[in-house]
Amino acid sequence: MAVFSELRTLYHLCLSPVKGGTHAERLESFYAKQAGDYDRFRNRLLQGRRELFNELPMTPGTTWVDLGGGTGANLLWRSDRVYTLRRVDVVDLSSSLLAQCQQRITEHGWDHVHTRCEDATTFTPPEPVDCVTASYSLTMIPDWYAAIDNAWRMLRPGGTIGVVDFYVSHKFPRDGMKKHGWWTRTFWPAWFGADNVWIGNDALRHLQHKFETVDLIETRSRVPYLMGMKVPYFIFVGRKRV
Repeated sequence: MAVFSELRTLYHLCLSPVKGGTHAERLESFYAKQAGDYDRFRNRLLQGRRELFNELPMTPGTTWVDLGGGTGANLLWRSDRVYTLRRVDVVDLSSSLLAQCQQRITEHGWDHVHTRCEDATTFTPPEPVDCVTASYSLTMIPDWYAAIDNAWRMLRPGGTIGVVDFYVSHKFPRDGMKKHGWWTRTFWPAWFGADNVWIGNDALRHLQHKFETVDLIETRSRVPYLMGMKVPYFIFVGRKRV
């Protein structure tokens, strides 16, 4: 059953056509038929999430916005703390993924966790928040500059942002940053680009520009079914300057 589920997800990832005139329509076209299998497959593909969420200061009373939170799987990385938080908003443009999230919220009795079918570039919480996260979602937002700027706006001074996502380095990266070879810089953007996932290095640079860097990890993870191949990803924790 698990093998069938993964093959079905791979079909929708690689072969199923993505349709729609708007970003929201394309997201729904991409995710609607794989929403139920989404978490199982991506637990193997999307590495670094546990490390990111374990590092974030989820103290009692924290307010948290998860941009591109989809099925709400990120809530499970801090399920030991979710009950103590004051408010959580899971923001996504895919209603199919948010339906999975709402089911998860209901099962856990998280009355203070809310799904928001809204654009990450314009969503506005009812008050400034303590923490904003984006887990493998920035690369799927066409105007990720605006998403990062919106995260900055919704954070209170001293608030924390946490991001984990795929990326590749520039040909000549800044001192102290990882340098990737030509094949890595060429293959992965083309491979992910087929599914409208746009990876590069500018998102990481913009995060470093907007926020004080608390921690940065640059590493790689294996990709299911691509024997021996590893894709670069980063974990960034930053703070809004006071």
